[in-house]
Amino acid sequence: QVQLVESGGGLVQPGGSLRLSCAASGNIFRLNSMGWYRQAPGKERELVATMPTGGSTYYTNSAKGRFTAYRDDAENTLYLQMNSLKPEDTAVYYCKANIRTFLRTEPYDYWGQGTQVTVSS
Repeated sequence: QVQLVESGGGLVQPGGSLRLSCAASGNIFRLNSMGWYRQAPGKERELVATMPTGGSTYYTNSAKGRFTAYRDDAENTLYLQMNSLKPEDTAVYYCKANIRTFLRTEPYDYWGQGTQVTVSS
């Protein structure tokens, strides 16, 4: 079974920065698109950024200009650099990866278990 493990979350002051990482491991044949999502208490999970294979990274409007998503394919790791953080960025952040394994022909979306980001003064 493929596993995605997020790390790098924590408590930061407004205007601060934080970098999240998401490491994929397991029986990976091909790592396709990857993305970051977040979910605040009582709210729906929302898209933050996606990185399609061979395409440009998409950012939601609230993240555009402040967040940067990038990937290290050699290490099967996804990153999210977050700058100029605001209290409304407080949420659990999840990574998602569309992955084809050696055991399945069709790719499947795998999710990490989340890392908490709290922005507060």
